[in-house]
Amino acid sequence: MKLIMGTRGSALALAQARQFARHLEAAHPGLKVEEQIIRTTGDKQQSAPLPAIGGKGVFTLEIEAALHEGVIDFAVHSLKDLPPELPEGLILGAIPHRANASDVFILRNEIEGLHSLDALPFGARIGTSSLRRQAQLLSLRPDLQIEDIRGNIDTRLRKLDEQNFDAIILAHAGLERLGLREAISGRCFDLDQNLFVPAPGQGALAIEARNADKQTLQLLSKLDDALTRAEISAERTAMRALNAGCSTPLGARAVASENALHLWAVVLSPDGKQRVFAEARGLIDEAVVLGEGVARQLLDDGAADLMINSMANS
Repeated sequence: MKLIMGTRGSALALAQARQFARHLEAAHPGLKVEEQIIRTTGDKQQSAPLPAIGGKGVFTLEIEAALHEGVIDFAVHSLKDLPPELPEGLILGAIPHRANASDVFILRNEIEGLHSLDALPFGARIGTSSLRRQAQLLSLRPDLQIEDIRGNIDTRLRKLDEQNFDAIILAHAGLERLGLREAISGRCFDLDQNLFVPAPGQGALAIEARNADKQTLQLLSKLDDALTRAEISAERTAMRALNAGCSTPLGARAVASENALHLWAVVLSPDGKQRVFAEARGLIDEAVVLGEGVARQLLDDGAADLMINSMANS
């Protein structure tokens, strides 16, 4: 039996898609997964900020069109790239076990003993294309100079040196999947997920398929991780309830254990001067309730005004 897998063509997208394909083939002896590389709007337009070219959907639109048309049987995405609502007829057939969800701070040069933002020099120049990362950096260190940097991981690491940034921020999971973490270990550290909240879905993969394709969904379900799915459900429920898009400096992180689920989230102003935080704990099967509850707390504490101002300034 053969399935056709759709993926973006970046080094990270290919690494994580091919790893998933190997695991799927191992779970179903006799299955062959073929690869179809699809170039998305986000890949074609790497010079402009994401809100200016359409937000999160710019990394998924063409791939989802190929799914609808039957060109591919399933797609592998970085889950944080998915908009809050999936297109009609498509479903997450599997959410595999999540990798490390934290953000990684990468220095241009190794600084002995540096394990927090506090040791950076005053006015340090930091590269990131994420409004969430920008706002949280400025909330912790208002003196930092934040400048936009886009491109795949290799491109951003090259720009770190060529454009004289003091540091950049990337996702831990991406570095691990490309085998780069050890190569730059002396120049990086993980940011505390409680103080520096990741993007909803960060570190997780989304395996998207057609809702009507029951055979493919049955095969994909073998690699679905129940705890990760509960975490993602809570985080994305909060994002949907807030009606948050890529112009919203929003972080959300849920951690699931066998019976319990802890969710926390933050909304900030782009300049980091205003910060609204909320958290809740519940049972593992209360992911949607927790997500809605945390969103209500954030809105009650003023998150709506911060999001309106963020959209007006984007």
